[in-house]
Amino acid sequence: MQPPGPPPAYSPTNGDFTFVSSADAEDLSGSIASPDVKLNLGGDFIKESTATTFLRQRGYGWLLEVEDDDPEDNKPLLEELDIDLKDIYYKIRCVLMPMPSLGFNRQVVRDNPDFWGPLAVVLFFSMISLYGQFRVVSWIITIWIFGSLTIFLLARVLGGEVAYGQVLGVIGYSLLPLIVIAPVLLVVGSFEVVSTLIKLFGVFWAAYSAASLLVGEEFKTKKPLLIYPIFLLYIYFLSLYTGV
Repeated sequence: MQPPGPPPAYSPTNGDFTFVSSADAEDLSGSIASPDVKLNLGGDFIKESTATTFLRQRGYGWLLEVEDDDPEDNKPLLEELDIDLKDIYYKIRCVLMPMPSLGFNRQVVRDNPDFWGPLAVVLFFSMISLYGQFRVVSWIITIWIFGSLTIFLLARVLGGEVAYGQVLGVIGYSLLPLIVIAPVLLVVGSFEVVSTLIKLFGVFWAAYSAASLLVGEEFKTKKPLLIYPIFLLYIYFLSLYTGV
């Protein structure tokens, strides 16, 4: 009986690797190429660097993540501040031309109030008031805020459905007639009668613009109770400008 021979050499069927004996391994040489890892960003394939691959293999790939740009962060400054110049310009025209026959939708001044337009009007009125008295600038802004609050409270007591923001916007925009007559007063200031008439015209113009927007049909017979304080408020505004 012959002794069993050596077992047959095992030949793997997998083509990815091959077992070799230690004697044959001395004649083998070669190198292992780094994997070609590609990152898909928006449809374009970009080859990653060695450092990027190293970080991803160690579990620090989150350090390389880039957040998508938020469209909300790319808004223009005016849109970010909620400033609509076309809307402000339209409201200015509605206040300066309060006659219904002109066809303006004047209710937009009340129904769609904004803050920046009235603030710009009040600040501009304050700047032209510097010609008369410097100390009245802060008073004009104060009277605008608290005068509007007084009109708002009175309107609510009388049963009106109006918000404080609406009153603040209407009172602020209605200062425009006083701004219009300001340069005229500089020219005719030496003529007392003409100057007085222009002042009365400006006050009536401003009071009518504001009252026609704030005093609605819900007040019925109580309209004079709200029109009168509005008229007095603009007289006081004018007195702050002229120093009377």
